[in-house]
Amino acid sequence: MLARVISTRVHGIVDYVTGATLVAAPELFRLKGVPRSARVPRLLGTGATGYSLLTDYELGAVRLLPMRAHLALDAAGGALLALSPWLLGTARRGRRHWLPHALVGAGEIAFALVTKSEPEGEAGGDEAFASSGVAASGPTTPSSEERA
Repeated sequence: MLARVISTRVHGIVDYVTGATLVAAPELFRLKGVPRSARVPRLLGTGATGYSLLTDYELGAVRLLPMRAHLALDAAGGALLALSPWLLGTARRGRRHWLPHALVGAGEIAFALVTKSEPEGEAGGDEAFASSGVAASGPTTPSSEERA
């Protein structure tokens, strides 16, 4: 069993960077003129950014999707990305048509396997308040026993 050492916060940062990079990949790797090579990274980058916004972690905007489901989507998307050049027949066009897909796809799978499945205590969350002595609804006034 692999150790889950990557925090969900770090994973979130990598999610948004990877999503933007995948959307830009056809331009970066000169694949724009080959729609089959360009389509999969663009779709997966857009989709990953979308479900990242919906994930229940520190960088999620709406927090509907459980982190475990997010990690499963990352792994599945990574597998699809890695295999897409062979599934779509573009691998035969040369290394630039399969190597970026395979490397980023394998990285997505690996990152999904080593990321924690639950966000750690967040600043502003109940866990942070519990350790600070401040109630979640605001500061408390000392009781008469505490004032004496």
